[in-house]
Amino acid sequence: MSGRKCCSQEISGVVRKKKTPGNLLLMQKQYFYHVKELDTKIAVVCGSTQGIGKAVAMQLAQMGAEVVLVARNEKKLVQTLSELPVPNGQNHRYIAADFSDYRAVSEVLDQWVAAGNEADILVNNTGGPKGGPIIEAGISEFIETFNQHLICNHLLVQALVPGMKKRGGGRIINIISTSVKQPLPGLGVSNTIRGAVGNWSKTLANELGQFNITVNNVLPGATNTVRLQSIAEVKSGKTGDSVEAIFDEMAEESPMKRIADPSEVAAAVAFLASPAASYINGINIPVDGGRTKSL
Repeated sequence: MSGRKCCSQEISGVVRKKKTPGNLLLMQKQYFYHVKELDTKIAVVCGSTQGIGKAVAMQLAQMGAEVVLVARNEKKLVQTLSELPVPNGQNHRYIAADFSDYRAVSEVLDQWVAAGNEADILVNNTGGPKGGPIIEAGISEFIETFNQHLICNHLLVQALVPGMKKRGGGRIINIISTSVKQPLPGLGVSNTIRGAVGNWSKTLANELGQFNITVNNVLPGATNTVRLQSIAEVKSGKTGDSVEAIFDEMAEESPMKRIADPSEVAAAVAFLASPAASYINGINIPVDGGRTKSL
């Protein structure tokens, strides 16, 4: 364990070697801000039983936040709940909600807020739709993805912002995709809806800043998740290339010649949730090793 000072925030790093798809050896360094950084804060983290969402939940819990997990699989929610760090003796909780049914999500949120619950931090995070050329996409694919991403995000914001105002401010962090800046080949529906979420987010940032509520986006590139595995498998089925070869190809697209670990994306979310990011609002932060070609 090592420590250093950065911008008056104590940071510690844990380094371990991890084998990643594509036979790339990643020296993974997990950063945790000071455990008291988010003490007394309540963080609602969506899609938090696997991948990036779970990594975010673990990171925020380690920083002292009381985490409210949100996902559809209650068994996985219970398991993840048992894994969350409790450095301050936090009482972590969960909400079971299926984002494929936005009306049910709205009902669950209404009940949660009516019970007197509030939050300081909201992390919007939802798995993407299946890949494919946009010309082949059905109308239902656009509608379903729009509902799962933008509409459910909006319902969460509408439910939690009143409480954030009462508590003197808040953080809304949307995990989207680098396709907000640069459309990705073969992800037509995702590119379209992610762009809409990006514009929705910027509009919110302009409206909510006066209440000390910031709204920012984290844009992951290729990250070692179930979602990326699925994309690679679909591409493998079409091209005949092995999944491993496709991961190697993805890694080569990044100047760093590897894909990300979910904890590296979570570190960006943790920064935006921390006091150090108090005047950062309405921006997109790509976490892609430099793959995105635009500024």
